[in-house]
Amino acid sequence: MLTFRTSTHQDLPRVMEIWRRSVDATHHFLAPADRSAIEAELLEFFPQVRLQLAVDVSGRPQGFMFLHDGHLEALFIDPDQHGTGIGKAFIHRAVAAHPDLTTDVNEQNSEALGFYEHVGFVRTGSSSHDGQGRPYPLIHLQYQAQV
Repeated sequence: MLTFRTSTHQDLPRVMEIWRRSVDATHHFLAPADRSAIEAELLEFFPQVRLQLAVDVSGRPQGFMFLHDGHLEALFIDPDQHGTGIGKAFIHRAVAAHPDLTTDVNEQNSEALGFYEHVGFVRTGSSSHDGQGRPYPLIHLQYQAQV
């Protein structure tokens, strides 16, 4: 049984563990220097924002989501929990608050792209670089309610 709650500063080590494990499992395309730079940026950024966490019965976070102005900026699930419905539950929560939810996914992350399309996102465009100007192409997506 999962519950959802807002992150606290005490959650940062587990949040970063989830991020690292998820990136190791799905972001093989990242150059080591870029991965290190992104991790350093997140260590500064995450303490400044409120993440939504999915926690197990013991209170241990199993995934996190960050929304900003109707855009899903981050969705990371512990790889041991992939396929258990945590990601889909986060999407349902996000869409309930933002019916026109948007997100971006790295073009090279086919697993994530497949997930987003499976849960109702459609492609709306692309960019040759990520939001920080790194050469990782993005696919822009928007949620489209199933009819």
